[in-house]
Amino acid sequence: MPAVIPVVAILVLALTALLGVSAADQRPAAGGAAAGAATAAVIVHVVSNGWHTGIVLARADLPAGAIPEAEDFPAAPYLEFGWGDAAYFPARSPTVAMALAAALTPTPAVVHLVGLPGPPRRVFAAAETIDVALPPAGFRRLVDYLEASFARGGARRAEAGAPGLYPFSRFYPATGEFHLFNTCNTWAARGLAAAGLPVTVAGTLRAEELMAQLR
Repeated sequence: MPAVIPVVAILVLALTALLGVSAADQRPAAGGAAAGAATAAVIVHVVSNGWHTGIVLARADLPAGAIPEAEDFPAAPYLEFGWGDAAYFPARSPTVAMALAAALTPTPAVVHLVGLPGPPRRVFAAAETIDVALPPAGFRRLVDYLEASFARGGARRAEAGAPGLYPFSRFYPATGEFHLFNTCNTWAARGLAAAGLPVTVAGTLRAEELMAQLR
């Protein structure tokens, strides 16, 4: 019996890493204005706090009518998209049972939409941010992927199901199922691959596995 405790502890730590929802480590700092001249390529930001990765787009780059849920953040110059387990991700005090359920069985998912008040490097100063340049067609495919991640049930837009992790974020019902081999980082990798980046989706479970490819 004494040997069981360390095994369980190791399993829980591994599952927490794979769940990628330690968003408390992304501590928002003061916001700021966007900078830089427009180019033919569209710049997308991938943000990691070591466990969880999110995709950040400039609102000005979104095609007209895309991501209607962004209307909930009318003043936000940047939008961050994350994805995760519907029970564990929004939980203020997630439990080991919730972590095990999310990892070991396919579970419903949510999109975490964050209306950033400034560039991601300023808002999440402690996180790693990597900028990637996409051709317009690739950016459009990424937007389409993000659109398809919201479960709208035939409506024009999804309605927020819960407050987000920050005052400027909300959770929305999502398509797909979360499990040990389909984490938030797998979801982000799939979107970037759809945009045309040479990112391997299979086996990309942890944040570092995605960020290492992008570096």
